[in-house]
Amino acid sequence: MNLIHFMQQKYLIFIAIAILAILAGNFAYPNYVDRGVDFLNAKFSWHLPHMWQKPYVLGLDLQGGVNLVYQADLTAVEDKSGAMAGLRDVIERRINLFGVSEPVVQIQGQDRLLVELPGVKDVKQAIEMIGQTPYLEFDEARTEAETQKILDKIKEVQVAQEKNEDIQKIEDWELALQNPYIKPTELNGKYLSKATVLFDQITFKPQIQLQFNSEGAKLFEDITARNIGKPLAILLDGASIIDTTGDNIIDQNDLYAPIIQDKISGGTAVITGDTSAAVANNIARRLNSGALPVKIGSPISQETVGPLLGSESLQKSLWAGIYGLVAVMLFMIIFYRLPGLIASVALLIYVAVTLSIFKLIPITLTLAGIGGFVLSIGMAVDANILIFARMKEEIKRGKGLSLAIKEGFSRAWPSIRDSNINSLIVCAILFIFSTSFIKGFALTLSLGIIVSLFSAIFITRILLMVFVGPRLEKFKWLL
Repeated sequence: MNLIHFMQQKYLIFIAIAILAILAGNFAYPNYVDRGVDFLNAKFSWHLPHMWQKPYVLGLDLQGGVNLVYQADLTAVEDKSGAMAGLRDVIERRINLFGVSEPVVQIQGQDRLLVELPGVKDVKQAIEMIGQTPYLEFDEARTEAETQKILDKIKEVQVAQEKNEDIQKIEDWELALQNPYIKPTELNGKYLSKATVLFDQITFKPQIQLQFNSEGAKLFEDITARNIGKPLAILLDGASIIDTTGDNIIDQNDLYAPIIQDKISGGTAVITGDTSAAVANNIARRLNSGALPVKIGSPISQETVGPLLGSESLQKSLWAGIYGLVAVMLFMIIFYRLPGLIASVALLIYVAVTLSIFKLIPITLTLAGIGGFVLSIGMAVDANILIFARMKEEIKRGKGLSLAIKEGFSRAWPSIRDSNINSLIVCAILFIFSTSFIKGFALTLSLGIIVSLFSAIFITRILLMVFVGPRLEKFKWLL
């Protein structure tokens, strides 16, 4: 009864692996399935859906773009690491507004900043946007009459645009360009000395303390005196330091617009609210990045990769991966025959699953990352080689195929485990302490190693148990 149950369980697992392989393969490369779906829909008037489309995220060297290195002027800054962290945060926000997909902004050394912008075509505009000094401003709420006036003007301009009329003929049409809910004050980042995170002694909730200089203290006192009970918006580069709704509109539920409780004198203010320490530290860093502008000027290094060069690199990388996969499969089949063929099938499943993971996470694929993946294909068969070598030894000792398979996996596992753990340790060191170029290599290689363990120990074993049995005892040359 136990043997029957085991056989049923074995075949159920095999069916599950087959389904996983089909789904992963079609997700990794859905073109063939989508063509078949289009053919059936056209021939039978069906409405079958396409496979879920999710493109691979390509790095700068595969789709083109620009690589910039900036050197910050930290001569007048005491907290150099904090200033660089704030500068990185500001530039990341600017790049996101610019619409760059998967940008890389990293601090290198003490005063250098690496910026990678994949897919950027207007390099000059991107450099101008990045090189601007962060601008911090404090905006007060408009009166209802001012808000309504601007909203009416916006509607009037929209109607004129729909009728293809010249909007400049409309009286005060410039009002439509203003924010209808907030207006700038005289207070900005140059008057803010610093922002720090404190914790309430009673509730232990984080608070953000603002410290203004003498001139800023007077401006802040005047602003708070005329806006008691109203919100005060804090903007960095024209966007709120934290906008929980994403609409850039004053909302009393948004943390970026604290409500003024009373007239504040002395130049010290505290922002309270129900927020986490991580969010509070993030707000304080952004406030300090606007209060202590770090000049970066023009990039000290600029490297532009054209889209055609990136496309050519991608094609060569793909062919390198295909050649490597075919070479490994041929080696396995020639030297290990039937088990080698089964390992090659498991290797194809490994490739499909790994590529699907790259899409799902997603991982930004670079030349170095693809190199790590191609290397992992070769490493993926290391476990199979150890297992098959052990199986050969057990068969030569006169043991049956089922027992030889079991012994081969159990005896090879310690060596497989130790070698792969060592490889993962090296990948972790490379990922933590290296630059972005090597990080991509380490990440794809480590994921490949993890999936290869699953492929060799689980998938290959199930396939062997299904296709290699007592009926092959007479054909041991296949093994």
